[in-house]
Amino acid sequence: MKSYFPDVNLWIALAYEGHQHHVSAAAWFAGLNHASLCFCRVTQFGFLRLLTHSSVMQQDVRSQAEAWATYDLLLQDERVSFQEESDAVGIEAARRKLTSARHSSSKQWPDAYLVAFAQVAGLTVVSFDRGLRQMAGSRALLLS
Repeated sequence: MKSYFPDVNLWIALAYEGHQHHVSAAAWFAGLNHASLCFCRVTQFGFLRLLTHSSVMQQDVRSQAEAWATYDLLLQDERVSFQEESDAVGIEAARRKLTSARHSSSKQWPDAYLVAFAQVAGLTVVSFDRGLRQMAGSRALLLS
């Protein structure tokens, strides 16, 4: 069984019909057979935060209770689960390696965590973000 690790934007695109990539995300998700997807604590927090952020959700901004209900609805699908860090030391080592460049890049911190989590857990990162795809290399699936 293939195991996928969507980034926050993909989770939002799946859950929010007003997202610019909703159609692509929903089509990809609907086509998954014998696959699993998981949240980690970082993607869970990001998902809940963005659902309650008016600049992201516009007129469809959700309350905290509604954000939890949206998250719980996703978890009702047998393909979706929450995964704890199984190897925090391994994730830390992989994240440090990914962020050892000599240039400044604030966006890479969360991306590096997601890529490190995926590497350690044997997951494939799924995203619309080309930068995240570049960082993850063969451990990524880029949707368009």
